[in-house]
Amino acid sequence: MTLPTELTELSPEQLAIIDLCQHFAKDKIRPAARAVDEADTEVPWEIWGEAARVGLTSFMLPEQYGGGGSTDMFTQCLVQEELCVGDLGLGNLLTANGFFAHPVLELGTDEQKERLLRPLAGEAPPMTSLAVTEPDVGSDAAALRTHAVRKGDRYLLTGRKAWISNAGASEYYIIFATVDPRLRAKGITAFVVHRDTPGLTVSAPWKKMGQRALINAEVTLDDVEVDARDRLGEEGQGFIGLMQTFDRSRTILAAAATGVARAATEYAIQYANERRQFGKPIIDHQAVAFRLADMETRVEAARLMTWRAAKRIDSGRRATRESAMAKLTASETAMFATWAAVQTMGGWGYSREFLAEKWMRDAKLEEIEEGTSDMQRMIISRSLRDHV
Repeated sequence: MTLPTELTELSPEQLAIIDLCQHFAKDKIRPAARAVDEADTEVPWEIWGEAARVGLTSFMLPEQYGGGGSTDMFTQCLVQEELCVGDLGLGNLLTANGFFAHPVLELGTDEQKERLLRPLAGEAPPMTSLAVTEPDVGSDAAALRTHAVRKGDRYLLTGRKAWISNAGASEYYIIFATVDPRLRAKGITAFVVHRDTPGLTVSAPWKKMGQRALINAEVTLDDVEVDARDRLGEEGQGFIGLMQTFDRSRTILAAAATGVARAATEYAIQYANERRQFGKPIIDHQAVAFRLADMETRVEAARLMTWRAAKRIDSGRRATRESAMAKLTASETAMFATWAAVQTMGGWGYSREFLAEKWMRDAKLEEIEEGTSDMQRMIISRSLRDHV
């Protein structure tokens, strides 16, 4: 499957990083995918280190902080798709520091950017986490209950965060808390907290259905003392930074979902051409051929919607609606394509001998994280209220 580059000419730099990602996905990511899945709650530090050495964990950071300078969403989506063709969980892990970096770039001071971002571009970068979700608060970020109380030039953070990616492995966390629950969105404020800060504790990693390369755990804050210099932006600016981060993260996750859907489609097409039944390749059976046609078509559609959202963000326009559409389409395409690959392969698809069943488990998270598919539909439906 080739990218529809007739729609937009790729630069030499973009072609080079795509080539790098394709080789890394084939040579490093795909061969490790099953072992990482079996290990379940173990951080794949070896692959993290290998990716860092070739610049794949920091390609999205500005050059002035030592990164690769691919700050545009379109290039980031090209990279994410290729890495996630190798493996969805590992692809999402390797680019996770980009989610941490965006609020720092949007809200941070020059000193904070230099202090927090430059280490991410090193040969042995730390892992980082965004801590938004809470046990009783899902997609309604304005209703966060984690509380930040000002005490002179410091804040005391108290609350619980759930389903935090890389929790326990991360060196830094961006904690989103409210300075006043009555203010809802206008009270949300972002703080950078080091993992060794007294009062911050992390649960054991949770055992999950899929995407096990990314460990998830609960983070508890018990009067965690944070210096005001580690607040990102002013009080109440966190929600704006969070919404901008969500537009970008939804688009990146759409590219990731497109990647695993593409992997499943390519896998199923190869199997259907090689597997014979009733004396001919099963791709000659109409039911199989039509299923493969649906897979191929949906992957292309998901990619184009992802590219549209990315291009809109890069043009400086709001992309909440477009990123929601991209994530909805791509995540449900990923679930369909991985199911269809298992279905096409029959018993072999159900076997752990092949990766199809793993991809199906991995794909389910794409319909849940950063807002469920129902949440994406809600975002889109709200945009229709004033539509003429």
